[in-house]
Amino acid sequence: MKRVLFMGTPDYATAILKTLLAQTDMEVVALITQADKPVGRKQIMTPPHIKQFVTSEKIDIPIYQPATLRSEEAVQFIQDQRPDFIVVAAYGQILPKAVLEIAPCINLHASILPKYRGASPIQSAIADRQEVSGVTAMKMDEGLDTGDILGYSVVEIGKMHALELFEKLSNLAAKLTPKIIREYEQIEAIKQINALSSYSPKIKKEDGLVHFEDAGELEAKYRAFIAWPGIFLKSGLKLKVLSLHACEGSYRAGEILALEEERAIIGCTRGSVAVSRVQAPSKKEVDILSYLRGKRLACGDLLL
Repeated sequence: MKRVLFMGTPDYATAILKTLLAQTDMEVVALITQADKPVGRKQIMTPPHIKQFVTSEKIDIPIYQPATLRSEEAVQFIQDQRPDFIVVAAYGQILPKAVLEIAPCINLHASILPKYRGASPIQSAIADRQEVSGVTAMKMDEGLDTGDILGYSVVEIGKMHALELFEKLSNLAAKLTPKIIREYEQIEAIKQINALSSYSPKIKKEDGLVHFEDAGELEAKYRAFIAWPGIFLKSGLKLKVLSLHACEGSYRAGEILALEEERAIIGCTRGSVAVSRVQAPSKKEVDILSYLRGKRLACGDLLL
């Protein structure tokens, strides 16, 4: 029976934990996750998704939420669990050497490493219009997603948005994890080629600012940032539902080209997009035709 200590925070990690709990030859001995955080306008203290799952399902494992893994207390807690493996999935902290030395630490990173190391691999792959994404099982070291590769699972991105790809990769990671643990001793790990690496930084609100330039890039950003921060114009107008209309053609940026039954075709410097729903600052989300009527905008005018 392999003793597994699990570290993770969002629902991506929850999917992996569920699968590990179902294995008859593995025992999850503890969960380490991030601290509860204030959420929303009322700043209600809210536990991470994975903690909510464990408590709501009444799963009998210790839950530990240290502010840092670098404290003697945190290291001692991990040692006391006597893990054979430490599995990490979107935990939110880099593991210090003292933890890495306790047991093999396996990270399930949501990209095909060495591409998109860092905090936002799913959004970055979509925004960069990559054709494929995947999950990498990696033996962790002291760097940021720089450890040796133990295994991959790959998927075509197609027209998936970030939430869909997030779910797909969660399921792939969940299937890959027990396989890696069982075969760990037989796996010949592969070193990453640092020269081929790229970095995906933490998403900021300003990343959602878009312009009507390249329609393909605009639509990719829409799919990448659909969960947060969304995409919006300099005026603050949020483009809530959008699709690619044409890759080619040259128009004035933001020109209203056509009004159809439930959408407006908006020209870009290259190509065009179809916008169905928008939200003005401090207003409710509305269909695009209602918004344009309210602003007295018609074909030939600019959506700014």
